[in-house]
Amino acid sequence: MTKVRFAPSPTGKLHVGNVRTAIFNYLFARKAGGTFLLRIDDTDTERSTQAYEDGIREDLTWLGIVWDETFKQSDRFDRYDAAAQTLKEKGLLYACYETGEELERKRRLQMANGRPPVYDRAALELTDDEKAKLEAEGRQPHWRFKLSGNPVEWDDMVRGHVAIETSSLSDPILIREDGSYLYTLPSVVDDIEAKITHIIRGEDHTTNSGAQIEIFEALGASAPVFGHQALLVGADGGKLSKRMGSLGIQDLRDEDGLEPMAIMSLLAKIGTSDPVDAFADIDGLLEGFDLGKLSRSPARFDPEELKRVNAKLLHAMPYIEAKKRLAAMGADGGEDFWNAVRPNLERLADAKAWAALVEGPVTPVIEEADYAEAAAQHLPEGALTEASWGEWTNALKAATGRKGKQLFMPLRLMLTGEPRGPEMAVLLPLIGREKVLKRLKGERA
Repeated sequence: MTKVRFAPSPTGKLHVGNVRTAIFNYLFARKAGGTFLLRIDDTDTERSTQAYEDGIREDLTWLGIVWDETFKQSDRFDRYDAAAQTLKEKGLLYACYETGEELERKRRLQMANGRPPVYDRAALELTDDEKAKLEAEGRQPHWRFKLSGNPVEWDDMVRGHVAIETSSLSDPILIREDGSYLYTLPSVVDDIEAKITHIIRGEDHTTNSGAQIEIFEALGASAPVFGHQALLVGADGGKLSKRMGSLGIQDLRDEDGLEPMAIMSLLAKIGTSDPVDAFADIDGLLEGFDLGKLSRSPARFDPEELKRVNAKLLHAMPYIEAKKRLAAMGADGGEDFWNAVRPNLERLADAKAWAALVEGPVTPVIEEADYAEAAAQHLPEGALTEASWGEWTNALKAATGRKGKQLFMPLRLMLTGEPRGPEMAVLLPLIGREKVLKRLKGERA
């Protein structure tokens, strides 16, 4: 059975870049009828916090991304220790004693001599006595995985055929001097034991995947199928990371007031051969989902496009879906009100301003008192309906000779105090005859 994982680190908030990876994994699993695992990569115990972990789960749930299984890496250090011991016994995990400064000097010298800055494996030449002497000096080793030096190849679901020359890579550090694990080994151990079949992640992990495939094999397992999607860039093609603080999922929800399906719709489609559209639910996204549609070129994320998708969702949203949320913000004016204002919404919260316009009090803008008086005289008798606006303006046109903007704009200003907004034909009966007449007299109502 297909099984994928999303593995965020609880050292910060979710943003559009890593949520896009979550979306691809989730849709891939659902499309295949498989399993979606949420793995919390909290091996960095100093920087990981419960608050960030809770935020990750809250953001995913709000987006509609529901995991089938979940676990935390901090509960599994014994499994990583066992794997590390296996690699040591095979001679594939070896102790190194260079300090960061010494390694940096080596790199600079190699580059100055025109050689690639690849670790020289000097630690493999150390005798037991030399190691003991270094440790007696207070040095603690970090541990590197010994790469084969052979090409590692695979058929990538996004990038096609990929070949990584491990001879051009430094042996990766798996364990730091303080005994803590870097991402690489725990991830492989978890993928093996959780029976992950496909790994879908950003292209910045492509080289790392070459090393991890050798670790999979060293631990007696076959590597999953890989798919490395292109990263997000800004609308101008520049790096998105510089502006990422404003593109956190929590900010898009709480500060910008965007709909979860607007974010899902945009992130699932940019960088693919499909057009961006507003999807009301995840089933709509599933229908056309295919990793094969992903381009190898960076996907451009435009916050303005996100706002347009959000507006399109609201314009099509039925009242029954909006009702509870409108009531929570004190803006539930009924189905006729919702149908009147939704074409003017960019965010659902905008409905609050239009509700205040209907309910009042509104300060009318009256620039021509005689026109306001004529408008009051020609207002249709009885309860106002959607047909009343046409009857009213036709009567005013005949009485005053006005037409076009000169006819309509002053009425909008007198009744709403705003130069633009929902159609007046629908607003008029919502405002009601009594308030209309008061506003035409210049009264706040």
